[in-house]
Amino acid sequence: MPNAKLKNYLHLHFLVFIAGFTAILGELITITAIPLVWFRMVIAAILMFIYIKVAKVKLKIRLKSVLKLSVAGIIIALHWITFFGAIDEANISIALAMFSTGAFFASFIEPIIYKRKIIWYEILFGIIVIFGVFIITQSEIKYLTGILLGISSAFFSSLFAVLNGSFLKQHTATVISFYEFLSGVFFISLYLLFFTDGFTQDFFNLSTSDFIYLFILASVCTAYAFIASVYVMKLISPYTVILTYNLEPIYGILMAIILFPEKEKMSTSFYYGAILIIITVILNGIIKNSRKLKRKTS
Repeated sequence: MPNAKLKNYLHLHFLVFIAGFTAILGELITITAIPLVWFRMVIAAILMFIYIKVAKVKLKIRLKSVLKLSVAGIIIALHWITFFGAIDEANISIALAMFSTGAFFASFIEPIIYKRKIIWYEILFGIIVIFGVFIITQSEIKYLTGILLGISSAFFSSLFAVLNGSFLKQHTATVISFYEFLSGVFFISLYLLFFTDGFTQDFFNLSTSDFIYLFILASVCTAYAFIASVYVMKLISPYTVILTYNLEPIYGILMAIILFPEKEKMSTSFYYGAILIIITVILNGIIKNSRKLKRKTS
């Protein structure tokens, strides 16, 4: 039994490592953010469809549900586009530091969607996070576009997470993600057809390294990570899962510094701001989950 528990914890940390490694792949892939996300979602949807057929998962759901999932699919596509755009415009460290602000967007999005009161400590933590972002912006003003894209990515990520939380009550994670990937591909395809040169020969002319990195991104970091994370959540408490996933920017930034030392070298103020944001996010997770546990036991 203890060995099984340790195995699950190691699996969880591996999934968080994969999440951080997504940013590394974003740096290694040479194509721009929009086609990158299109290829990611197409490959992930194909792999997910194969899994659905093998596992004999039923795909039939109501049209109203399909439309709701389509909106979420567009939101996750926008999250990934702005995230990889932040890496292109700045670097991995900026993108991941700004991505950490997502927990506080959720603090304001959740009350609107679930119609609950805003909690006082969430406002306090939000102010601290804004201060952390201000420190980073002041010291890294040359990366302002990347910072804004990173904050936008965090907002879309939080909005997606809150919406997905309500969908999981009605449908399986596999069905949800499959319809979301399809709608994301459709949304990006429309953009490419009407606002760019469309699907030209150059669009599909990927280098061998780009194709390999894209396949790893779509298979390991998307399709596998999504299914595995849902499996792990059934075996480990949500409290542990949430806190562990807060390590994603730490893992990602450390990997980036090791792999791309010249591009990822930041000012001391950046690290002060990033540490302030990450510590606040972790504290928020600890307080929020301890309050939930108290409510359950009382």
